[in-house]
Amino acid sequence: MSDAARNAPPPTAEERGGPPMAAWVMGVVTVLAVALGAFQLYTAGVRPFNLFVQRGFHLMVVLMITFLAFPFRKRPRKALDWVVDGVLVAASAYVGLYLLIDLDGIIRRSGFFLQRDIVTGVIATLVVLEAARRTIGWAITIVAAVALLYSMAGPRGALPWLGEQLPGILAHRGYSFERIVSHLYLGQEGIFGLPLGVAATVVFTFILFGAFLESTGAGRSFMDMAYAVAGRQRGGPAKAAVIASGFMGSVSGSAIANVVTTGTFSIPLMKRLGYSPEEAGGVEAAASTGGQILPPVMGAGAFLMAEYTGVPYSEIVRISVLPALMYFTTVFLFVDLIALKRGMRGLPSSQLPRVRDVLREGWYYLVPIAVLIYFLMINVSPNRVGFIAIVSILGVSALRWVIRRLLLGRTGPAAETVAGVTVSESEQAAAREGAVAAAGALAMTARPSAGQDALLGLRGFIEAFRVGALNAVPVSVACAVAGIVVGIITLTGLGLKFSALMLAFSGGNLLIAIVLVILASLVLGMGLPVTASYIVLAVLAAPLLQNEFGIPLLIAHMLIFWYSQDSNVTPPVALAAFAGAGIARADPMKTAFQAWKMAKGLYLIPLFMVYNPELIYGGETWYYAWTIVVGFVALAAFAAALEGYMFTRMAWYSRVLSAVGLVLIFYPSFAFEVAGMAVMLTVLGINLARRRAEIKAGAAGAAAS
Repeated sequence: MSDAARNAPPPTAEERGGPPMAAWVMGVVTVLAVALGAFQLYTAGVRPFNLFVQRGFHLMVVLMITFLAFPFRKRPRKALDWVVDGVLVAASAYVGLYLLIDLDGIIRRSGFFLQRDIVTGVIATLVVLEAARRTIGWAITIVAAVALLYSMAGPRGALPWLGEQLPGILAHRGYSFERIVSHLYLGQEGIFGLPLGVAATVVFTFILFGAFLESTGAGRSFMDMAYAVAGRQRGGPAKAAVIASGFMGSVSGSAIANVVTTGTFSIPLMKRLGYSPEEAGGVEAAASTGGQILPPVMGAGAFLMAEYTGVPYSEIVRISVLPALMYFTTVFLFVDLIALKRGMRGLPSSQLPRVRDVLREGWYYLVPIAVLIYFLMINVSPNRVGFIAIVSILGVSALRWVIRRLLLGRTGPAAETVAGVTVSESEQAAAREGAVAAAGALAMTARPSAGQDALLGLRGFIEAFRVGALNAVPVSVACAVAGIVVGIITLTGLGLKFSALMLAFSGGNLLIAIVLVILASLVLGMGLPVTASYIVLAVLAAPLLQNEFGIPLLIAHMLIFWYSQDSNVTPPVALAAFAGAGIARADPMKTAFQAWKMAKGLYLIPLFMVYNPELIYGGETWYYAWTIVVGFVALAAFAAALEGYMFTRMAWYSRVLSAVGLVLIFYPSFAFEVAGMAVMLTVLGINLARRRAEIKAGAAGAAAS
């Protein structure tokens, strides 16, 4: 890639698949984004506000940005569209300011609300539903609408006739219109509940951290490091993509956004090496999904988990390291097996950067990460840690600018790296066009150019605020609309009814109950974003798993958190995989199947957490080590059996034996684990012997000829 291409401006909203924005609209969005970012940094680093003030201001600005950036219809706005969007922007400002200005009065008249309180609550609910439709889609909007109708159904509800249609187990007393609205808008269990509280504090701060980090060119540097480490190995570009996408997926906060950004470089490289378009898109989607479970910055659900369980976020980070490594090992194994099966080689050294060169040019990107990890580990508040990490980015970027400009007299970007050597401008352009088709409105959150100087000037500073705010919009809106669903669940007692149904269907069997959770997460994931899916299941299923089956609270939430990620890669709705398919110019469903296959650690590892809690809580040294070894062996056997290759192509009986070994390993018994390991070693020996026989036969044939 030429220097001109490297320094090209970031893709526009149109290029990324988002709706076009007029210059003045972009200006207003930018002003709102800066105001929101400044407010969030002030509350994170200087003085926090009352929870309703914090959440109210955050949601108000997010909703205003939503209706400016996401038009009523996916087409250029006409007069009527401007009227509708203008009214919704004004309504967003009204419901936010009403809460902020009259907060004391609302608190004093709790339970005896005025008519204007109820009217404002209705407006707020409708505005949140419309924002969800625009940013996330119809599915979650319909789910929330159905929940609202359900709350009104019953003999004492606003819609008593609807209650007559409900099955007996789902029947409830019903609630009045005023009671529902006041609960959702004026209480702490609805729109302004815990999910939005987390989104309005720590989640936004960490999303902003990612935007600031990326604005200094960190994404390109991380990718270069990944290629420097893994590029020479067989399937090198795919392995490098796993490393880079996993790490950047952790920082970005969205698997889909990460596929659209890093995928434009990694997917063409994988295709050129010999991976099919479906495999290339699947690898990128599986790796980006893994970024949501990879410390130190995990997806928004991890911060919510800390709030739901009362476990410090630093502890969640600590216990998540090993499971995340196991997941990425599984993806690595699939990549390696495909490369081995097809005889792929890595890239030559001439096309790869050297580790020392990457470190020399990008060492300062590691400083904010190190700062973040340090302060998390000493149990500083995650919100404050995000603020400190952002300040460290500004500090080290200024330091590097001084070193480069004043001491070394250097300007411009660093030396060209693998991304610039191996991916042509035409390939990037084609990938970007594919991203347009795949990413839709969620992809409009374009990253700033990675080729700029390290010093964040005023323009870069403002751009980081804009990108951070746009990235936060889907998460915050999802948390607000999920608050509606959760509020209805708590109001109607639906959580207890759901637990009773699951207990009845499972017959008290833990494995069947887990399968039901998997199915529920998959169904919810077809319409709800990952964060919203986790929130709903955390309220519905976590109490059942803890109270009825004795699963520790943290492991129950880890199980749900991991399974909620599966909707990114599992057909028929696999958003991250579909984004990868668009970039790779591949069949969406075939790509989704490849991503589903490579990401199956999402299924197996939570089971291992449940049946082997030592993986999370530790134990005797020998047994803890044994558990780790068994886990990695099981994942390796699973990958080999599913891919049909271990040293050589696996015979059908070897794949059957692998399946038997997996069942034995995951059975909660040490004796069965030992038996499963014995079966796996037997399969290993069989395939190794077959490989040696093939080599011997090949040598004999060559000698005879």
